[in-house]
Amino acid sequence: MLSDRINQLCESQTIKMAKMGRELTARGIDVINLSFGEPDFHTPEFIKDAAKEALDQNFTYYTPVAGYPELRKAISEKLKRENNLEFGPDQIVVSTGAKQAIANVIMCLINPGDEVIVPTPYWVSYSEVIKLAEGESVFVRGTFEQDFKITAQQLEEAITPKTKMFLFSSPCNPTGSVYSKDELKSFAEVFEKYPHIYIISDEIYEHINFVEKHESIAQFESIKDRVIIINGFSKAYAMTGWRIGYSAANKEISEACDKMQGQITSGTCSITQRAGIAAYNGGLGSVTEMRNEFLKRRDIVYNLLKEIPGLKTNLPQGAFYFFPDVSFYLGKSFEGKQIQTATDLCLYLLEKANVALVTGEAFGDDNCIRISYAASESMLRDAVKRISTALSALN
Repeated sequence: MLSDRINQLCESQTIKMAKMGRELTARGIDVINLSFGEPDFHTPEFIKDAAKEALDQNFTYYTPVAGYPELRKAISEKLKRENNLEFGPDQIVVSTGAKQAIANVIMCLINPGDEVIVPTPYWVSYSEVIKLAEGESVFVRGTFEQDFKITAQQLEEAITPKTKMFLFSSPCNPTGSVYSKDELKSFAEVFEKYPHIYIISDEIYEHINFVEKHESIAQFESIKDRVIIINGFSKAYAMTGWRIGYSAANKEISEACDKMQGQITSGTCSITQRAGIAAYNGGLGSVTEMRNEFLKRRDIVYNLLKEIPGLKTNLPQGAFYFFPDVSFYLGKSFEGKQIQTATDLCLYLLEKANVALVTGEAFGDDNCIRISYAASESMLRDAVKRISTALSALN
């Protein structure tokens, strides 16, 4: 009865694990949920005040599909101010979250059979949206030893006449890895040879960055017209439930995304957009405070994870995730039941330790699990202690 399209689509593992954690919590079980990529901070007061004011001023009508002109102008100014990038307001399309912005671009550019190069590990929805567009994902592995990043040589070796797009995130979900300016420059030098390839740069974790400053691949003028920046407000401003993201691209692509979105959702929530204007015009004070707290938590969790025997953990340079290699524990057993995969291990830790995590299989790496440290320090300490105890029970 259902279409082939939906039958071939995989359920988001992050959403699935979070749902399972909530179900256990509803049964009275004390579950620590570290599966969702969601800041545990409240949206800053000045942003909420702007939303309340928007209601009082009756911003309750349909909005332009691509977003209020004032918001698109604020995004354009932000890109110039913070990233030294020139994108006019007419090159911005505001969407119901960065996920929709990514889907818009892929659906507008990818034809059946087109190849999209995706470095692994990757965010769970990339491959599924490519699948919806009837494109082909070409996965290029960034190993633990490479800090989960790929090289320019690996990138070029993956390019074929069918390659239409390169899709990546920096800082990366799920690994927290960050590409340096020199690494991005080496990518740009490859793309200069292949003018038919577009680049989607997912920069949603831009401000949760523990290196000197965020670097965008769009800074390289030779390829800038083929770069589509994806960003939003959810991570930096703790606005996940507000559902607002955007793309910045050349005018032809932006007009296509406007057209696509006009047939699916039309414009993003009016109140959310007014809050977004306030966020981008209100400075980075609250963003910096949250970033500093994430850095503190990262260091705490890193030191705790290093104490667990057999667990291999890199030091993430951004986002709020750890992506430890758990292959040491695969093949071990508990009460006669063998842990064969990272998924098995996550289910075991949910049942035995009451900690919800996400399998690395969902992100393209069968040997890892994702741990979000977007939680309080006390919860994180308790969670790692529970994980350590449960892993020690395997034999």
